[in-house]
Amino acid sequence: MLVALGPTSTDLYLPSLPSLGAAFGASVAETQLTLSAFMAGLAAGTLIYGPVSDRFGRKPPLVIGLIVYSAACLACAVADTIDHLIALRFISAVGGCATGVLTRAMVRDMFDREEAARIFSYLGGAMALAPAVAPIIGGAVHVHFGWRGQFFVLTGVGLTLLAATLLLLSETNKQMNPSALDPGRLARNILYLVRHKSFLGFALTSGFTYGGLFSFISGGSFVVIEVLGVAPQNFGYCFIFVALAFICGSAIGAKLTRKIGILNMMQLGVWIGVIAALTGLTLALTGIANVVVVIGPVAIVFFACSFVFPNSLAGALAPFPEMAGTASSVAGCIQLGMGAVIGVAVGALFNGTTVPLFAVITASTISAVLAYYGIVRRAEAKA
Repeated sequence: MLVALGPTSTDLYLPSLPSLGAAFGASVAETQLTLSAFMAGLAAGTLIYGPVSDRFGRKPPLVIGLIVYSAACLACAVADTIDHLIALRFISAVGGCATGVLTRAMVRDMFDREEAARIFSYLGGAMALAPAVAPIIGGAVHVHFGWRGQFFVLTGVGLTLLAATLLLLSETNKQMNPSALDPGRLARNILYLVRHKSFLGFALTSGFTYGGLFSFISGGSFVVIEVLGVAPQNFGYCFIFVALAFICGSAIGAKLTRKIGILNMMQLGVWIGVIAALTGLTLALTGIANVVVVIGPVAIVFFACSFVFPNSLAGALAPFPEMAGTASSVAGCIQLGMGAVIGVAVGALFNGTTVPLFAVITASTISAVLAYYGIVRRAEAKA
């Protein structure tokens, strides 16, 4: 449930994005800032929770984060300007990102590198259930309650997770570090991580791959609803195919990782992603635009992402058991920060066709291939 909060927060209100912008008189780029601001908040918040959890444990900061998230979502529901909504989305993300950072650190607390990759694959499948279901629910909420109803629903989700955390979750950090929050030590740890070739390579490969995925999350509703003419309440039925592709990939990846290892899984993922992206871009450039030729390549990109994410995360965190929270924070910040920047690019380039969407996805997936071969493979060969 915790790992699903992030995608639920972005995907539930996707069917409402075009009408939300119209309600505030905002442009496509301004409206998409509600998504990019959320991603920026996630990136900023990840740098907080990891070190705090290394010092005080995983559960206390998780509880605080869920309280902040729930309160900010309630404020989003009554926002009166697009600027206020963008700011409140940032605050809600700073609270909600505790779930992603701390669940990753919990897995690292309990499992070794290969086993962690398998568990991350299963969690990825569970996380993908949110984008499979959330847009469909969001479409129904939009029809009956409008865009504000989406944020009342998210408030309820946050409060439910808060109750579940208090009642059901156990502490997993058995190596609390009293000096984890020392400013000098924290700065040295972060600097050490970003200079660590293997860690940086895994994080960048994951980040560029996530950029391809988030391109569709950010711009997909405008393409599907405004360009292809799909009704908002039916958007979720298009989105479910890409989510199911991710779920299938996660299930396959959880079993395949044990046989071929995390590096080969990542290699397979980045190549599948770039081939699918180039296919989509070619179709877009030829002027072919319908649901099948848009959703098909995007679904394959999502499938490829499920091979990259868990294995890159396991590879990034494995060398740092004594600062798993901090490593999770920095890796998450890199990934989400890249998603925020790429989301802004999708909104700025939107021109009423499918070309900008696939151009950004293609650029992201090609960058992932370059990061994998240019950094990860070289660093692992020297290890």
